[in-house]
Amino acid sequence: MARLLVVEDEVDLQEVLAYNLRRAGHEVLAALRGQEGLRLAREKRPALVLLDLMLPDLPGTEVCRALKADPATWAIPVVILTARGDEPDRVIGFELGADDYVVKPFSVRELVLRVEAVLRRGQRATDPSCFGALQIDRAAHRVRVSAREVELTALELRLLLALFDRRGRVQTRATLLDDVWGLEVEVTSRTVDTHVKRLREKLGVAGGYIETVRGVGYRFAEAPGAA
Repeated sequence: MARLLVVEDEVDLQEVLAYNLRRAGHEVLAALRGQEGLRLAREKRPALVLLDLMLPDLPGTEVCRALKADPATWAIPVVILTARGDEPDRVIGFELGADDYVVKPFSVRELVLRVEAVLRRGQRATDPSCFGALQIDRAAHRVRVSAREVELTALELRLLLALFDRRGRVQTRATLLDDVWGLEVEVTSRTVDTHVKRLREKLGVAGGYIETVRGVGYRFAEAPGAA
């Protein structure tokens, strides 16, 4: 069972969706307005948001943008519901970070199946490479901070992973030199400090997760709140 949030201003459709999603075994929260949907998403942390684009108080695109910009909600999958099915509209939805795009009118049974598919492939909020505001997509070699992509060099990514995978444990400069730089004999311990400084700057708010242990080396925080 997953907790789902339906943000839809058509009362009849909202009730139909809620009924069928509950029959599929899910807990359903509902909102008629965008602001109410944002509040519920931040307070209740649903596993997925079904979001109508045409809302009475603000566009669904703005709701999606706000969800993806907030460290507390950016990892929640969003399935957009809309009567506009033109390609530019779909492209905009996906560029905003939507996980699926369903055009009205639709089969409720198909929608429930698509929700289940997004839930199965999602699981981003519990992914071991998600840590507070930081998300590391190892397969794609991509890093995001508060849903904003951060451009790292291959070496910077190796350095980040070397610290992240041993979070809570101190890594000496010598250990990092061996693990990240390998046999590059011209590299010195000062190089480690320079790259850590640059990595922190690129990570912004997530840079605080990398802690300095004076006289020894560096440690990745054991928990996001520890930074």
